[in-house]
Amino acid sequence: MEAVWNSVKVALKESIPGHCYRMWVEPLKFSRTVDGVMVLSAPNHFSQKRVQDHYGTLIISELKKISGEESSYFIEVSEGKKSCSDKPQNNFQLTLPSEKSQPNYGRFLRKDFTFDHFVVGGNNEFAFTASLSLASKKNSQQNCLYLLSKTGMGKSHLSQAVGHHIISQYPSDRVYYITAEDFSNEMVQAFRNDTIDKFKGKYRKECDVLLLEDVHNLSGKERTQTELALTLDSLMDADKKIIFSSCYLPGDIPKLNDKLKSRFSYGIISNIEPPNFRTRVRILQKKLLLNGFVVPEDIINYLASELTEDVRQLESGLIGVTARSSLMGIPIDLGLAESVVKNIAQQRKNITIDVIKKLVCKHFNISLSDIASVSRKQIFARPRQIAIYLSRRYTDSPLQTIGKSFNRYHATALHSIGIVERGVKENGSLRKQVEYFSQKLESSKF
Repeated sequence: MEAVWNSVKVALKESIPGHCYRMWVEPLKFSRTVDGVMVLSAPNHFSQKRVQDHYGTLIISELKKISGEESSYFIEVSEGKKSCSDKPQNNFQLTLPSEKSQPNYGRFLRKDFTFDHFVVGGNNEFAFTASLSLASKKNSQQNCLYLLSKTGMGKSHLSQAVGHHIISQYPSDRVYYITAEDFSNEMVQAFRNDTIDKFKGKYRKECDVLLLEDVHNLSGKERTQTELALTLDSLMDADKKIIFSSCYLPGDIPKLNDKLKSRFSYGIISNIEPPNFRTRVRILQKKLLLNGFVVPEDIINYLASELTEDVRQLESGLIGVTARSSLMGIPIDLGLAESVVKNIAQQRKNITIDVIKKLVCKHFNISLSDIASVSRKQIFARPRQIAIYLSRRYTDSPLQTIGKSFNRYHATALHSIGIVERGVKENGSLRKQVEYFSQKLESSKF
């Protein structure tokens, strides 16, 4: 199996950008095989999670190609051989070279997620101005900001840019950047380890700036919501800075208590819309400048006109064009750009809610009426939750439309999405099912 893994690494090296391969894939080592499952070793928890989140589907695909059969893998952390389900019980992380963020204060901030690297347009001008004002501490009355947008629009970039700016201008300020899911997991671990007082003190007394991402993932977590509301009260009373981010308005998040809805709505709520053509062109030009790529102007305009969904889609198109040109030794022309765009945009246009429902029903051997029925039996509920999650991920349909298609309210649809998002991180079986469907949809095999 070690030879198979070495072959997979060679294939991955050709499929992803070189710096990504060197940073995340190259450090992975073959450890052993357990009951036919390939066990790999990662140097730390951060690397383990990054590989699973960003390259898991690709690894499974290459394993199948090279071994000729359905294969699975598992990543453990080399230090102490901890499983991927284990959670680190402290916030210590090694400092990356040239990294200016403070690793003891939550997650690392991405080095490129700064205000200088953010492209401002009519779609995000207010959010940018509000974020910069909060980071610069120019308005003493503005302590809270709620960034609202679909995935891939730049809310994480702005949130982390605030962290970078404060760290550089006010080095003594303690900045915590963390997701709502991580906050919940950390709290649970604190209760299990009888360190809840230390956990409370960390966020209530040792935090000057809290950057809390994806707050919609708190849906249904009553204990976490209660603790977070008390924490936010302490921070607000002390005039600390807080930024929330989410794909949904506070009032649209189901099973969220009134106190937390009130806290989220306390400050400015700023929506980030999809960028227009002119802004998309400027985003591509900025990415080219930062990465040292050279792409003809007509190709930039073509990518900007075709890839209209979000910033991540634009980045995927740019990376696809430059990577193919480099790997294949061919010039960047319209034909090359069209082939990349076809893989990114056209396939998504063919993916509809009905396509997803039929694919999921066929796999689980249930009918279309079953998946939209009122039954809460697990044999119907799990496929329904997966199909709703995939519909949100692969279509542009609003949450209300998705919910209606499954005979559900939009709040129930959002709850289903949250269940699958958490399950993908914690449940290996569910993660494999979602990766399977994602691979089918992305390869147009439906």
